[in-house]
Amino acid sequence: MAVAIITGSGGLVGSEAARHFAARGMDVVGVDNDMRRHFFGAEASTQWQRRQLETELGRRYRHADIDIRSASAIDALFARYAGATALVVHAAAQPSHDWAAQEPATDFAINAGGTLNLLEATRRHAGDSVFIFCSTNKVYGDRPNHLPLVETETRWTVDPAHGCAQGIDETMSIDQCTHSVFGASKVAADVMVQEYGRYFGLKTGVFRGGCLTGPNHSGAALHGFLAYLMKCAVIGQPYTVLGYKGKQVRDNIHSRDLLAAFQAFVDAPRAGEVYNMGGGVYANCSMIEAIRLCEAIAGRPMQWSYESKNRVGDHIWYVSDLRKFQTHYPGWQPRMDIEATLREIHAAMRERHAKEQAA
Repeated sequence: MAVAIITGSGGLVGSEAARHFAARGMDVVGVDNDMRRHFFGAEASTQWQRRQLETELGRRYRHADIDIRSASAIDALFARYAGATALVVHAAAQPSHDWAAQEPATDFAINAGGTLNLLEATRRHAGDSVFIFCSTNKVYGDRPNHLPLVETETRWTVDPAHGCAQGIDETMSIDQCTHSVFGASKVAADVMVQEYGRYFGLKTGVFRGGCLTGPNHSGAALHGFLAYLMKCAVIGQPYTVLGYKGKQVRDNIHSRDLLAAFQAFVDAPRAGEVYNMGGGVYANCSMIEAIRLCEAIAGRPMQWSYESKNRVGDHIWYVSDLRKFQTHYPGWQPRMDIEATLREIHAAMRERHAKEQAA
């Protein structure tokens, strides 16, 4: 039986990947040691998701409580499944700008060092497998902020005459700009994944995600934009908007749409390829627009406030240009828009909150 090794299996993308590939007949080995709890506190723990995977997938799912910073532990895991591993989905990461600045060494060890450990184990024990890496749009640093931006009533946008009006493509430079510590560690990992494809010939794909979202997200204040925003709407918790008048724009891709893109790459893999991946022009919103949607869906006003100081290296406007991926894989397109995604998150949040209150 073909095996998929999925890191960060308790997180949004990892759990979606576990379900997706198990449904397609693969045995899944989930690697997750609940570091999200360490990063963001008990409310962000992924243990609930692990329990759901073990219940739903049964024998199709085996959990490995391993820290990806341990090269020996990762190598031993891959050696155990040598000859059977057909796919590696690397979704584990330290994902926060702000947290990375508190512990740069930990951030780099996880994001860069952990990725190298997985690449080496793949090269040694699963050289024919497909390796998918969840990178980030933060590899472009604050360079998108130098685009010709236009302010409207509820959002920033890009001058429609500019070449990036349909989104930012993969040719934008990642050099000589402010990335945040998190962005820098992901650059290192991103380039290394490319190199293992280009230099060693592994079938590696780098997916530079915008905002990845969906009902499986354990959203927290420092990470998980739409999920955390809707959580605040559901439980009445205050939310703080940081900078740019609340008009900063992000594209958001539902985790199921992302997994459909992963499947397309698995079916026809390439070596060392890079794709910007998000909701694109189809699914994006500003903070103000997202708050208004959450209020409408939740049926009540949110308690939110504004601080004028933005996060270092944060984007004013970021929308992914999806055309390169769609040229390589013309059968794929995002299907979930912002409102549909938020309605699904709202339903899941209400159900989860009700269970927590009853416990």
